[in-house]
Amino acid sequence: MTTILVVDDSAENLALLSDLLLPLYEVRAVNSGERALRAAASQPRPDLILLDVMMPEIDGYEVLWRLRDNPETANIPVIFVTALDASVDEAHGLELGAVDYITKPIKPAITLARVKAHLDLKAARDWLADRNQALEAEVSRRMAENLFIQNVTIRCLGHLAEIRDPETGNHLRRTQRYVQLLCEELRPNPDFHDFLTDANIDLLVRSAPLHDIGKVGIPDHILLKPGKLTAGEWAVMKTHSDIGSMAIDQVEADAERPVAFLQCAKLIIRHHHEKWDGSGYPDGLAGTAIPIPARLMALADVFDALISRRPYKEPFSLDDAVKMIQGGRGTHFDPAVVDAFEVRIAEFIAVARRYADSEADVRAQIDRIRDQVARADGV
Repeated sequence: MTTILVVDDSAENLALLSDLLLPLYEVRAVNSGERALRAAASQPRPDLILLDVMMPEIDGYEVLWRLRDNPETANIPVIFVTALDASVDEAHGLELGAVDYITKPIKPAITLARVKAHLDLKAARDWLADRNQALEAEVSRRMAENLFIQNVTIRCLGHLAEIRDPETGNHLRRTQRYVQLLCEELRPNPDFHDFLTDANIDLLVRSAPLHDIGKVGIPDHILLKPGKLTAGEWAVMKTHSDIGSMAIDQVEADAERPVAFLQCAKLIIRHHHEKWDGSGYPDGLAGTAIPIPARLMALADVFDALISRRPYKEPFSLDDAVKMIQGGRGTHFDPAVVDAFEVRIAEFIAVARRYADSEADVRAQIDRIRDQVARADGV
């Protein structure tokens, strides 16, 4: 049942309003401002408050101000009931947040009509609030579902490249976490702060597993070759950056509107083999012309390649890998990114150990590559 709180220091007025409202509503009556505040914050919470203005100790204006200041009572509509007849008093009450004014002596028909009107308005607001809350919950659920599907799709595409690439699945996990560590460390840096927003960091980390997706377009006899590539083979291998970025171009062309995730992914896919001194590929970009996502991915990818066992090489020790990254400062890598790496070396090593490739993983990878090479050679 709808609950109305009546507040008045006069027992006669409390009785009058209670008798008027009780046939239609549940009525709670109190005779002071302090009791009104306690009653408003307790259960059942009133749906409407009829509040006398002129009361001792705490007047109605103070009660209303404190009601509005409390999140638990801020949305309860309040109608002032007063003998005051000055428009300035009415205006002051409305400015404080009262929804209406009823003057004494009480006129039953007017009082009931105004009470009903404001209860109907409150019911409509509550319905809209509930509806909006339900819609927000549904939007959040769908966004979470879409994000989950997107992440699964990213993983699927990343693993598609892995199927043909002589690397294990943990490579994606490690490089993704390395990129996140670099983002966290570089965020306060003035040269990176504007770009490394929460949204961009999320895009960057989620798109990192796609960095070598273009390798699906490299012929088996080159991609799976267990030894050193010839100059011609290396030229073909380097086209994987073009292949990957062109694939994203096609997806963007098919999309109805720009997709921030794809734009970030393309920067990583195309440019993570660029070098700070301009000697990288595919576009020979140098310095800050290299997009930030690609600069971070470059270090993460090289570090992981150094410490990983491949069918054609043994892993470097962690100490040697760290020294090689440091040696590439200002030539291969952005100096600021190397500085961030040095601060987070312990965490890089922890990630490397946590997601280390097992001997079984490597043996399975070698066997798989041998089978693929045999099939490619027609054996």
